[in-house]
Amino acid sequence: MQTQDEALLPTLQEQPQPPVILPEPDRRVTLYGVSWETYEHLLTDLADRGAPRLTFDQGVLEIMSPTAEHEEYNRTLAALVEFVATELRINIRRLGSTTFKREDLVKGFEPDTCFYIQSVPRIRGKRRIELPQDPPPDLLIEIDITSSSLDRFPLFAQAGVPEVWRYDGSRVQFLRLTSEQYIEVPESLAFPMLTSEIVTRFLEESLELESAEWALRLRDWVRQQVEKQSPSR
Repeated sequence: MQTQDEALLPTLQEQPQPPVILPEPDRRVTLYGVSWETYEHLLTDLADRGAPRLTFDQGVLEIMSPTAEHEEYNRTLAALVEFVATELRINIRRLGSTTFKREDLVKGFEPDTCFYIQSVPRIRGKRRIELPQDPPPDLLIEIDITSSSLDRFPLFAQAGVPEVWRYDGSRVQFLRLTSEQYIEVPESLAFPMLTSEIVTRFLEESLELESAEWALRLRDWVRQQVEKQSPSR
């Protein structure tokens, strides 16, 4: 014979779960007093979606859905990194907007794009990256064409990310981690031949040129730089 609680169980299990409220593209929703458990549940529920992106900092949760403009800048810079790495015969791992979290710090973030470059040998063969046992990405790309209510750079610094490329809608900045904070530098740590001016120029050209022509121009430029650096025969 069923108890009253057992009789109610099927009904309770059939109750629909409340939907996750997502912001409109390029809008940010900030919630306060969110537990770590709630953050992890949201990560699980949204695991198979490309958006939104979640940032968590000791109870403050920011939810952001990128626009087409945001993603075009993001994907173009990511393509530039991949193209340069290929031309230079540098092995990389593309981890996109992977979630990086530290329960011990009660913090987590999802970059617009991230790459392992110098640290590829340390994560070779791994399908799951767990901080702090594994190294952080060597390079993050962040598109900041609208203001963020949550400063993500301290989270990147605490995770130990050595380099961030930030595009603010007008120029690409190269930021390098030094003494637990980021300072702007003219050249990339991962790709010393690249300067912020060069990358900004190629990003701007990508909006004007057909994709194939843009890729050929980038290829030719990289090969010219390699030739200049090669010892004379």
